[in-house]
Amino acid sequence: MNSVVIVSAGKGSRMKADINKQFLKLGNKEVIAHTIDKFYNNENIGEIIVVVREDEAEFFQKNIIDKYGYENIKIAFGGKERQDSVYNGLKMVNENCHIVLIHDGARPFLTNKIIEDSVEYANKYSCCVVGVPVKDTIKILDENNNVSNTPNRSTLWAIQTPQAFEYSLIMKAHEKANKEGYNGTDDSMLMEYFGYNVKVIEGSYNNIKITTPEDLKIGEEILKEK
Repeated sequence: MNSVVIVSAGKGSRMKADINKQFLKLGNKEVIAHTIDKFYNNENIGEIIVVVREDEAEFFQKNIIDKYGYENIKIAFGGKERQDSVYNGLKMVNENCHIVLIHDGARPFLTNKIIEDSVEYANKYSCCVVGVPVKDTIKILDENNNVSNTPNRSTLWAIQTPQAFEYSLIMKAHEKANKEGYNGTDDSMLMEYFGYNVKVIEGSYNNIKITTPEDLKIGEEILKEK
């Protein structure tokens, strides 16, 4: 069985909106509902856990789950950091799960192919992440904002979600990270930290994360293309 943990517990301060960015609408549907739909309607996914802020759980139940008639979706509560939120979601995953995908709730434009490729490569390599080659030249700066290095662009990828793992491995990595006080900016960093190889597969430049008001405008344009 394959499961997905959708992380939707952030504050979204950069959106500068009165409500959490996941509850803003793209077209006629909330961002988080677009995201849930992609997994809910994919035959590769047998279980969905959505991680929300505890003070938004009732709102999420009424305005997303009940509104759209989603069935058998589990709700987990967010923690202090994203890593804590993911761990809370992972702890609710069915023990029979083999592959678990971890995905940003505010990233609604993933495709069935991305989901299917993620499951396939996680089965083959134990852990994989989705990304795209960077288009811009990247500069590394020193403490005085002077350029200290310009890495070869051909080796640089912008990493997205979903990130897919053997469930037992990512659980062990989270448990060990918690004990050692290690905090990564994404889940694949935990795997890297504990010596696992992480496979990168190509995603889509449309697989954006809705973070700022400008992203909402871009999202509306992506919707028009579908």
